[in-house]
Amino acid sequence: MSGSSVRVGALVPLGRPGWVAAGRQLLAGLELGVADVNAAGGIGGRPVELLVRDTAADPVRAVAAVEELAGLGVSALAGEYHSVVARAVATRAEELGVPYVCASAVLDGLVDAPARRVARIAPAQSYGWRVYAEFLLGAGHRRIAVAADPGAYWAAGTEVLREHLAVHGGEVVGLDARDRSPGALCDALAASGAGVLLLLVGHPEPAVPLVRAVRRDPRLGGVLLGAPAGQPELPDWVEQLGADGAAVPFLRYLPERFTPHGARVDAALRELLGAEPSFVAFEGWDAMAALAAALRAAGDGSGRALDWAGVEVAGTRGTVRFSRVPGSGVWQWARPPVQVADRDPAEPGRFRVLHAVAGREE
Repeated sequence: MSGSSVRVGALVPLGRPGWVAAGRQLLAGLELGVADVNAAGGIGGRPVELLVRDTAADPVRAVAAVEELAGLGVSALAGEYHSVVARAVATRAEELGVPYVCASAVLDGLVDAPARRVARIAPAQSYGWRVYAEFLLGAGHRRIAVAADPGAYWAAGTEVLREHLAVHGGEVVGLDARDRSPGALCDALAASGAGVLLLLVGHPEPAVPLVRAVRRDPRLGGVLLGAPAGQPELPDWVEQLGADGAAVPFLRYLPERFTPHGARVDAALRELLGAEPSFVAFEGWDAMAALAAALRAAGDGSGRALDWAGVEVAGTRGTVRFSRVPGSGVWQWARPPVQVADRDPAEPGRFRVLHAVAGREE
């Protein structure tokens, strides 16, 4: 390869209060994606250079990073895990005319108005969380309690569950996680008559103490704990909770079988991370593969002529194509694979797939 590099800004939560474990997985996927792009000749013979910025789950800090990276002349932006941060990044990137591919954030309303330069690899929250609601209904659950932190992401997820369950005779009971101690929340849960408690809260606080409190309350032995946001996917969940963290169903975006790219990337990520990679790492790789395809198609690698509509690339979990999905103002990979999984009580380091919807291109 020759010539100056094609600079891409990587936005990831690497500091608290961001979910650092997720940020590390995402960065590993992005970095491996860049290595693979460069091994294949880069963008028009020019190597890709990743400029990493820590968002720390702070929208203000993230917007400042977008502006700094735009000033440095990046061709595009990639990454982010936290939805409120990704929303701020998408809005500012569109204003500045910098293409952005969101890897892992799922909030439907990523932008207020249709955006030409923003694409997303992760499924929209309304899609993934409806799959989770279908899992609960299929397991016979109709009365669901939700312990939720404040915030647009948690509120949107609660509304998706409420609307979908209501159509099928189900009900969502809200339990405010801010103003209750774990013990008080257990009291409210016992009084609610709900057979499920969904943890729509941050990790490790207050998720870890809530799980411990519910597991130790003899009144709640038959209550299913769930975490649709995916907290149990990453190793720090089981490191902190051990057996208490098992049998907590969560959403993840993995296929029944990886593509050939996926099998190779899986092996490389295991070596890089020293552990089993999460779906977040694969989202990072797929985001970089899609971005590289778009930049190559644009011709000069500058991102100015980038068009997400024509992207078609073999990812780790299927063929990635973007389309306009009703209700979303971004270019969306409409139907990535979705699983509901949990950790096996007999072996918390092992995952069980409880429900799955295969991905498809539209």
